[in-house]
Amino acid sequence: MSSQPHARELLATASKNKWEAVGTRRRAGVVVPLASVYSGNSIGIGDLDDLKLVIDWCRTSGHSILQLLPMNEVGPISCPYDSTSSFALEPMYLSLAKLADGRPNSFKKKSEALAQAFPAGKPIVDYRIKAEKLDLLRQFFEEKVAKTPEGLQVFISENAYWLDDFALFNLLKSLNCGRAWYDWEGEYKFREPQALRELKKQHERVVLFQQWLQWQLSIQFKEAKAYARAQGVLLKGDLPILVSRDSADVWSHPEYFKLEFDAGAPPDMYCAKGQRWGTPTYNWERIFADDGIYVRQKLAFAQNFYDILRIDHVVGLLRIWSIPVAEPAENKGLHGFFDPKDEKQWEAHGRRVLEMLVADTRMLLCAEDLGEIPKACPKLLQEFGIPGNDVERWTKDWEKRHDFLSPEEYRLLSVAMLSTHDTTNWPAWWENEAGTVDEGLFIRRCIERHIDFQSIRDKLFDPLRSNRGRLRWRESVDSVDRLVSILGKPQSELWHFLDMYQNTFREKEKLWKILGLGGSMREACDKEILEAVFGFTFQTNSVFCINFITDLLSLAGIFKGDPYQYRYNTPGTVSDTNWSLVVPLSLEELNIHPVNAEIKTLIASANRV
Repeated sequence: MSSQPHARELLATASKNKWEAVGTRRRAGVVVPLASVYSGNSIGIGDLDDLKLVIDWCRTSGHSILQLLPMNEVGPISCPYDSTSSFALEPMYLSLAKLADGRPNSFKKKSEALAQAFPAGKPIVDYRIKAEKLDLLRQFFEEKVAKTPEGLQVFISENAYWLDDFALFNLLKSLNCGRAWYDWEGEYKFREPQALRELKKQHERVVLFQQWLQWQLSIQFKEAKAYARAQGVLLKGDLPILVSRDSADVWSHPEYFKLEFDAGAPPDMYCAKGQRWGTPTYNWERIFADDGIYVRQKLAFAQNFYDILRIDHVVGLLRIWSIPVAEPAENKGLHGFFDPKDEKQWEAHGRRVLEMLVADTRMLLCAEDLGEIPKACPKLLQEFGIPGNDVERWTKDWEKRHDFLSPEEYRLLSVAMLSTHDTTNWPAWWENEAGTVDEGLFIRRCIERHIDFQSIRDKLFDPLRSNRGRLRWRESVDSVDRLVSILGKPQSELWHFLDMYQNTFREKEKLWKILGLGGSMREACDKEILEAVFGFTFQTNSVFCINFITDLLSLAGIFKGDPYQYRYNTPGTVSDTNWSLVVPLSLEELNIHPVNAEIKTLIASANRV
């Protein structure tokens, strides 16, 4: 397949200048959460200086795009998609060894002691490192920064739109023992100017420390971007569409949000009750009335660090699933509605937002367009030259063939991938989910149609092969007629069941065939299957193919036991294992691992090097 796929088509879109900047050739990339990797110099967690070793690995393994999860400061659950600011960077990623102005000997000894207390490379991240690292950074600041450096003064001036508000927000969070801003005293909750001026004057050094942290982070991140550029690697960032309710953004600009609603997603085949994220939805009319300065400023800051930017949940720019705040938490996303409510407005609304985004950045925009997709969404992404996501397990003809698309059927304007940060890794999907339906969703459909689930469960599903909330079909349910007979209702009332059945029954056998694998289908994922599916996804028509690091390293056999335990995040849950998986190899080891040559060969065979 040509390495220059339909350049004319890409250059005919509204993103023409962005495609000219990054090039129209086919590329391979990798998603690497910085928290999931570490080097011999890391203290408890990967840091911005470690990005250089990740970039080296990209070069060694044939990747020319390095995609990061959001790097914004996170809240108490350490979720990168629940940030306390859509501007400020996360300070636990600051490299202590690379702080500007050098390090006094006393600080070096303290850094070494912290590294001993929080060794990198444990199976999951110990996020207590953040507080310890910040304490050490405060000591460094007090010891080394007696007066405001000129570079910091310039940084404060250039980022005046958000930096003061963010520093005050963090100060007030500390003074209020971590309580949310909407529980603060009225003068601070409602941002009375005189009270904030007095507060800033009273705690001048604390505010300056927060500003200094962001300056240091910006310096180190820009240095990593320059290194990537020199190595021919593009950095792809991730800008969450939404921001935490308890964030500097919402506190400083409540007028830009609809605080009476939580955003989420409607029920689907993987989340029976839908999702509720707890983040407020946007008041777009007010944002537009202010000439979009809030969005423009976010993009302006992000492009200091990235060549490409992923827009999370792009369908939410057309319409967002809105759940009243008063709705009981256990209902998740069940009782929401789309805003705007009128479907006829969705295309115009999405176009207005995307026009602003594309016009106000040098970065090439990509989009996460998964879930329930409005008809207007693919049209708008094509018009604006924005690649969407083609996730292999979901990239199918759902309506007619009920089978996977072939590589040449993938969209040119797409990022092909095997998994996302919110899914099981590909081996876990193969072994636990392929050929199954969600038990919660199936039960809810039975309730809607007055079908006794318990009486038909074992007739439809194999109990020995159903687990983790997934139901695997019995081989004997080998036709729609057999399904309808067991359900005991007219076929006209069972379209939800037919859809689930036709798109999941013998799903593994269908993929086995399209991958060109020989012999009988195997239930367990092995290296031959992995090589076949990687060969498949690299060969797709998609202009980019970007895979999660855990999928790629499954080729190396370094993840032992049940692959399900190596899931990065389970949506709708809060646990210590979410967002905390660590790759069981240091970056130094990864850079010399034999699997690199194998990955590079697979990429080269698809003309993506």
